[in-house]
Amino acid sequence: MSPQAHRAGFAAILGPPNSGKSTLLNRLLGEKLAIVSRKPQTTRSRILGILSRDDAQLLFLDTPGFHASPKAFNETLNDQVVEAAQGCDVALLLVDLCSGWSEGHADLKSRLSSAGKPVIVVGSKLDLPGAKDASWPPPQADRALRVSALTGEGLPKLLSTVVELLPESPPLYPRDEISDRPLRFLVAELVREAAFEVLSQELPYSLAVEVVDFDESRPDLTRIRAELLVERNSQKPIVVGRGGTSIRKIGTRARREIERLVDGRVHLELWVKVEPRWSRSAARIRGLGYN
Repeated sequence: MSPQAHRAGFAAILGPPNSGKSTLLNRLLGEKLAIVSRKPQTTRSRILGILSRDDAQLLFLDTPGFHASPKAFNETLNDQVVEAAQGCDVALLLVDLCSGWSEGHADLKSRLSSAGKPVIVVGSKLDLPGAKDASWPPPQADRALRVSALTGEGLPKLLSTVVELLPESPPLYPRDEISDRPLRFLVAELVREAAFEVLSQELPYSLAVEVVDFDESRPDLTRIRAELLVERNSQKPIVVGRGGTSIRKIGTRARREIERLVDGRVHLELWVKVEPRWSRSAARIRGLGYN
């Protein structure tokens, strides 16, 4: 293969909850596609981020944290991880340097190796206290790097290593695209992230967001109406807050991020809707884009 050959392919970002997958994706792209939170299992769906360079097109797949659970919703998340692992050209297996290697990492590494997938074991959160002194690399790692998505340390080497492992190929997507996800889905995710930030520990895990109206008819203003879904009546006042304070804060935070995404002014309306057992309905999960 000529050293000048263009390469393109899929790099799946895999790992347990809170290992820094979404933060890494956003830093690599220089764009905020995936929402970030300290709460576990923030990422609910496979998100494709497209990084186009002169020599390569890297298609990064951010995935939910892989974990054992019998619930239908969590099984859907795990299915997305398995699908991304099976379909990728390169796997990035993230290890929080402060938490270390786990049985879950070993299981994922074994599956990937059995499928013949090149695996880069990536030690994440290198900027945290004690991370540089953590035991590294894991003995199971054929290729191992340490990075900080916050400071950017180690990312150039990570990118060059991924490119070396991708197949020779022309670009697979238009060079001006950054994701295959529709704008409505990305907007819903930004609202959900704002809810995480405002409600913190009070946030019901089963909260979801659905954009029900997206009006771009005016060139100077995008009008958006979104519903925050909860499963129990008792959860609605938590999201609304006393006198509507919480939902107003969610709207303010979300609107700022959405305006950056659409590069224009946004009018955002938020409503809370009680929809019992939405997280137990496979059809509803698919309808919300979590597939």
